[in-house]
Amino acid sequence: MSSYNTALSGLLANSTALNVVGDNLANMNTQGFKGNDVLFEDAMNTANASLQVGSGVSSTITSRDFTQGSLQTTGGPLDAAIQGSGFFVVQDATGATSYTRDGSFSISSSGDLVTSTGDLVQGWSAVGGVLNASGPTSAISIPSLTSLPPTATANMTLTANLNATSPKGTTFSTPIQVVDSLGGTHTLTATFTETAPNSWSYEIDIPGEDVTGGKAGTPTSLAKGSLTFDSTGALTSPASGTPIQVQTTGGLADGAKDLNINWNLYDSNNNPLITQFAETSAASGTTQDGVQPGTATGVTLQNGGQLVASYSNGQQVTIAQVAVASIANPDSLVAVSSNLYTLGNDTLAPSVGTAGTGDRGNIVGGSLEASNVDMATEFTNLIVFQRGYEASSKVITTQNQMDQMLLQINP
Repeated sequence: MSSYNTALSGLLANSTALNVVGDNLANMNTQGFKGNDVLFEDAMNTANASLQVGSGVSSTITSRDFTQGSLQTTGGPLDAAIQGSGFFVVQDATGATSYTRDGSFSISSSGDLVTSTGDLVQGWSAVGGVLNASGPTSAISIPSLTSLPPTATANMTLTANLNATSPKGTTFSTPIQVVDSLGGTHTLTATFTETAPNSWSYEIDIPGEDVTGGKAGTPTSLAKGSLTFDSTGALTSPASGTPIQVQTTGGLADGAKDLNINWNLYDSNNNPLITQFAETSAASGTTQDGVQPGTATGVTLQNGGQLVASYSNGQQVTIAQVAVASIANPDSLVAVSSNLYTLGNDTLAPSVGTAGTGDRGNIVGGSLEASNVDMATEFTNLIVFQRGYEASSKVITTQNQMDQMLLQINP
């Protein structure tokens, strides 16, 4: 009768294997899903030097395949995928921690970054504009995104060339836009006039209507002086480290504070930004550090796992960092529903940190990791396990026929 039990164990084992294959195929389109492999272990009935008889399949075990799934670009502002090893860390409403490869995140009605099932995504939130990713993790909460206040221009530069072959009295003008304390913009005009070989005068003007008491159409001078160049066209005066003060003194027409700007003629390496070579006078660029006010236009999860708020003035502010957990033996994790895993009895302690550090993979924003199930492999397994099931059932049929023949023997 042991042959019945042996064949029955084969039926049960192959039936379980078919269930696993069916689960893999059912989750072919589940983001972040990791397929299962099936392993059989044999059982022995008699085992000695002269006779070894098995008793079928002792157990059917599964092994989770954590190979990388392909990354699919979604364009979702809060979608994220891990390229490499590691897991996102999440917590449910009871505070229980789980791990997932599914990065389809969203912002809840309470302002928390959550998974598709409402679990809280863990990481580090910026405090006072400072992000510290070395402390303990917590649920990422999106703060109320108020408008960014303006910042008045304190420094400006102009990169330009003045034509060394220009005759005396030649002028060249170029605009420079700056920002006042209320966020209003003003277009200053820098005018250069050749006064002698290797010598130019400069004047910075602001439209008359921009200043208190000014007259429309009549520019108001804010700064004037002279520039001196050497025989190679390099600026020698004013010297490096002596920026030109560009200031208003009577107030601005829009009610903002007076402008108080340093016009820096040299870059951070003390190279002059204004040259005098024998080519057409032209400006190649300007910079200024003023910022207009801005309203929040959205929040995105960027490459590397930083959560960034964008504003209408082009500014971006980092408000949080998503954590990634590295687990040395991920095959020991226990799968639960909704693409989540919990720690098993043999799971080594997770190492939580930022993406791209240690053994943790990189986070790719605007993408999701596809299932790593291979359809061709699973169809092949279907055939193999079906044949195994048929073979085990054939053993039962054969044993039954033998029993029937035995019962037909007349005493």
